[in-house]
Amino acid sequence: MKSIAALTVLGSAAAFSPAPVSRVGSSIGYAAELDTMTGIGPETGNKVFDPLGLSDYVPTDWARRAELSNGRSAMLATVGWAWPKLFGTFDSQDVTTTDPIDAILQADPQWWAQFIILCGVFETWKYKQELDGKSFIGGAGAEPAVDYLKLWPDDPKAQTNLRNKELKNARLAMLGVAGWTANHFLPGACPVPDFV
Repeated sequence: MKSIAALTVLGSAAAFSPAPVSRVGSSIGYAAELDTMTGIGPETGNKVFDPLGLSDYVPTDWARRAELSNGRSAMLATVGWAWPKLFGTFDSQDVTTTDPIDAILQADPQWWAQFIILCGVFETWKYKQELDGKSFIGGAGAEPAVDYLKLWPDDPKAQTNLRNKELKNARLAMLGVAGWTANHFLPGACPVPDFV
């Protein structure tokens, strides 16, 4: 009886297993855009860093937007990770720790609702700026959506240099936050200084 039940379970499991997926070629045209993308340098082997071949499946422009958005968030998270330990916390009744992961879990749900609404406002504003022809990623020929300090250069070579600097700092910040998070859950997993 037990063997019949086991065979039934194994046989029915095949119904839920994923079907074999054939690799889509780069005939979509996304991979052709990789040669002209910003961000190629010695740290990526002088080629676009795409070890999973995602450029065959998603538009490169969309992937770059996602990379920059996540990288900018990681740069802010880097400051947020180090700030409480170096300078202390704000006067708060609900968050009593300087550990960022624990602070996330201690924060009042009302704060999270406000944060999500604020993010939605920013994303809506970015979308409207793009409809007006501006770019939040510093696209070629497009005026930046935000440049309060007027740091965006007129020279195309200087613009490419500035885009590369932001992209490299964003990538470094994403690696740093990933390392700190890994070290939080597995102490000693990464060589992280005690002050952070």
